[in-house]
Amino acid sequence: MEGLDEPPFDSDFGQKIYKNISKQAWGEWVERQKMLLNEYRLQPWTREAQEFLVEQMNGFFFARARAARCPRSTWSPPI
Repeated sequence: MEGLDEPPFDSDFGQKIYKNISKQAWGEWVERQKMLLNEYRLQPWTREAQEFLVEQMNGFFFARARAARCPRSTWSPPI
């Protein structure tokens, strides 16, 4: 799959995304982010919204990999 043209932002996390996430997956995240911004009525220029979105982005891209390494008996979905 085709990778991103450049890191999405200047940070270690941005580099991790650049090295591991395809353009298609990034596009899926952008759509998810739009939904989060609207659903939670976030103001993306605020620090709280940015921190929330980075947390959600980390989960969107990398939580499945962590869950796959975790034994099923110790993981359950949130209620």
